[in-house]
Amino acid sequence: MKKLVILGAGAGGTMMANKMRKHLDDDWSITLIDKDNVHYYQPGFLFVPFDINRPNEIRRSRREFIKPGINFVISELTNVDWNKQEVTTKSEGIFKYDILIMSTGCDIRPDEVEGLAEGWNDGIYGFYRFGDCQELRKALHNFKGGKLVVNIAEMPIKCPVAPLEFAFLADWHFHTRGIRDKVEIEFVTPLPGAFTKPIATKVLTSALEEKNIKLTANFALGSVDHKKKVIEAYDGTAVDYDMLVSIPPNFGSQVMIDSGIADPMGYIPVDKHTLQPEGYDNVWVMGDGTNVPTSKAGAVAHFQGDVLEENILAYINGSEQHARSDGHAV
Repeated sequence: MKKLVILGAGAGGTMMANKMRKHLDDDWSITLIDKDNVHYYQPGFLFVPFDINRPNEIRRSRREFIKPGINFVISELTNVDWNKQEVTTKSEGIFKYDILIMSTGCDIRPDEVEGLAEGWNDGIYGFYRFGDCQELRKALHNFKGGKLVVNIAEMPIKCPVAPLEFAFLADWHFHTRGIRDKVEIEFVTPLPGAFTKPIATKVLTSALEEKNIKLTANFALGSVDHKKKVIEAYDGTAVDYDMLVSIPPNFGSQVMIDSGIADPMGYIPVDKHTLQPEGYDNVWVMGDGTNVPTSKAGAVAHFQGDVLEENILAYINGSEQHARSDGHAV
């Protein structure tokens, strides 16, 4: 029996498992591996702090989304070896493959910024993890006034527009509480403007001005002093805060670094059009864990999945692979 192994049961990995099960006959086994059985609707993390979403509304079982005929393995990955065509798990052993699809995502790393982790959930909060967005909810509801700073440490990050959305939602939140006049909001970014694209930047800068949200651009975060409540850029520029909402550096999986197949930030280098690492014609990588210069978002993984679906079937059938990813997201 031939073996298709998929790493990561998030949006990308689950979509690919379901797509390929539809096409492949009983000569193929499909194994989907992830560390747990909890699927989070990650866009909902942004709304939990404002009571727009409740925590129980954005958490489900991964198994609910996986079609019959797919072997779902719950175990941590410990190694990926493209040359031996095998992946190793912590509790379930080694899995050989004929085709490998990798969708292992990325995560925040507060420890990568001096002083940031030390103040986490103590004046410094985030919303990119399930537990963090709930702590931020408590902090926001207890905030009586002062300076709220929303800071992006560095790019790339998951869902680049989410920090701006948070700033606008915070403006709305404090208005509904009747304390907006007591709160100063500052959006601090390493980008030269409010967003990554010129037209969007122009519109969003105008929206920030309209909402009385200060924009501080070109701020390359170097360190955080959570006791003095100050963030400092590498050039010495400092911004003080009463509450800091931080978007820390995003890294790919540490296992990919340890396996020697990723760059120092954990992102796997692939051809941006074929989504394959050089020299490995039976491996495809998709989603947030690649070094492809696109948004790290579920929409990107969705369109990448269409490319993988067509090309993997062509590979299996010995045909030419014509599909190409163009970074499409919407």
